[in-house]
Amino acid sequence: MDEELEQILDGIGPRLRALRRDRRLTLEALAATTGFSVSTLSRLESGKRRPTLELLIPLARAHRIALDQLVAAPATGDPRVHLTPLRKAHGSTLVPLTQYPGRVQVFKQVLSAREPKLVTHDGYEWLYVLAGELRLILGEHESTLSPGEVAEFDTTEPHWFGPASTSAVEILHLFGPRGDRAVVRARPSTDDPAPTASTTPPSTTS
Repeated sequence: MDEELEQILDGIGPRLRALRRDRRLTLEALAATTGFSVSTLSRLESGKRRPTLELLIPLARAHRIALDQLVAAPATGDPRVHLTPLRKAHGSTLVPLTQYPGRVQVFKQVLSAREPKLVTHDGYEWLYVLAGELRLILGEHESTLSPGEVAEFDTTEPHWFGPASTSAVEILHLFGPRGDRAVVRARPSTDDPAPTASTTPPSTTS
């Protein structure tokens, strides 16, 4: 095994540990999600067990990141994010914008028309409409968002979003752990009173 490959393998364990801690997950919670034992995950993070595809693919899915983000860290000093569009069901496209996600993951999505199907899961989401119109269903409430409008919500409430018509809609999609909230700060103008922050959450989907 050459030195470069050895360094790559040695870096996977600490990267997995940092990723899990960023998400405030215990080994027990991650074990329940992946089906691996706590001992296996602990040995993998400490470098006492060599990573294999059979281990890394379920872990990448559990953390909702690309496999190559687990295998190799971004180039030092290079701030560019090398975008890799992912084709999803129903002709939709997902582009991860965060190279190595921490607490909040950011995606650009182009959503094609599909039938609404409400889902629930742990987390908190923000949606910003770039182009087209977004139909958002949150519980018993339904809204239509236009370009420039934003929605945020707790994903433990049943939710769905997609195009408001047969045309695709393009959005920025932020997903973070439950309990996170967006914080908006703006410098008050000299003519207007200081703005007040709104903490009312809207909705999003996964």
